[in-house]
Amino acid sequence: MNILITGGAGYIGSHICYRLIDKGHKVSTIDNLSMGSKKLIPKEAHHLNCDISNFKVILPFLKKNKFNVVMHLAAFTSVADSLKNPQKYLENNFDKAKVFIDLCLENNLDKFIFSSTAAVYGNLNSFNNVSEKTKANPNNPYAESKFKLEQFFLKEVAKKNANCTILRYFNVAGADLKKRTGFISKSDNLIKLICEVATKKRSKLIVNGNDYQTKDGTPIRDFIHVSDIADIHIAVAESLTMSGESEIYNCGYGEGFSVMDVISAINSIIKFKLPIEIGPRRKSDIVYSVANNKKFLKKFNWKPKYNNLKVILESALEWEKHNQ
Repeated sequence: MNILITGGAGYIGSHICYRLIDKGHKVSTIDNLSMGSKKLIPKEAHHLNCDISNFKVILPFLKKNKFNVVMHLAAFTSVADSLKNPQKYLENNFDKAKVFIDLCLENNLDKFIFSSTAAVYGNLNSFNNVSEKTKANPNNPYAESKFKLEQFFLKEVAKKNANCTILRYFNVAGADLKKRTGFISKSDNLIKLICEVATKKRSKLIVNGNDYQTKDGTPIRDFIHVSDIADIHIAVAESLTMSGESEIYNCGYGEGFSVMDVISAINSIIKFKLPIEIGPRRKSDIVYSVANNKKFLKKFNWKPKYNNLKVILESALEWEKHNQ
């Protein structure tokens, strides 16, 4: 396959690049490097350094290359930042993305994978694993921008007889086991922050609230290894090239861990007690976010390779040490 990835210099995008190249596929990336880094892009990938809305640069690039699938990952992703700068998220994650998608459709690209988020479900006040049938209720500008683009994708691809698979990621974590890529940018990703504390790059971990109605008072999340997320994209891309249909799938393991569960797991790996401080709850934090992934597993007969919290933590920690 010949694949185009927006945001290919970012955390998830770069992992997808490597996995595709490992399997012998051709990869091109579009990334303005505002969030990512060129050093994360495999040398075998062709990189176009520009904004996704720069049609003067992108148009001839699309005309020159015959891409089988477009994977759209380019986005700002911080919930906290989106609460401070909501317009920035609407403009980048929705308005600019629309320009890019329209350009692709006008140039007969008809197979898309969109990187969305489980944050579109919002706070459900429930401890049931969330399925794709659950009504979206985004409660922050980041999630709103993603949900708006989901709706735009589904509407526009239907008009053009194209197809888009929307992947709603739960909590993506870990790093490439060969230490070729991982998190390098500032992030509010829990496991990234934990690894920074474990490697002495940060003095302590702030636990944002321990008074939730959970077993230990801290929120519960479904952590999925980034390399499994990359493999999911490849499985979906292969399916799209054979028989396309527009669908939404949850991407998680279906197992929840609390913040304190994760801290306990890292303590057993590093053999000392991670310094923590209990802070206030964060606005828009979700109490329980765990995937019902049955739809994806049934459709693709997919089995994860890294469904283990210890593996996720160890790979993230090794990357953090490697990236000192």
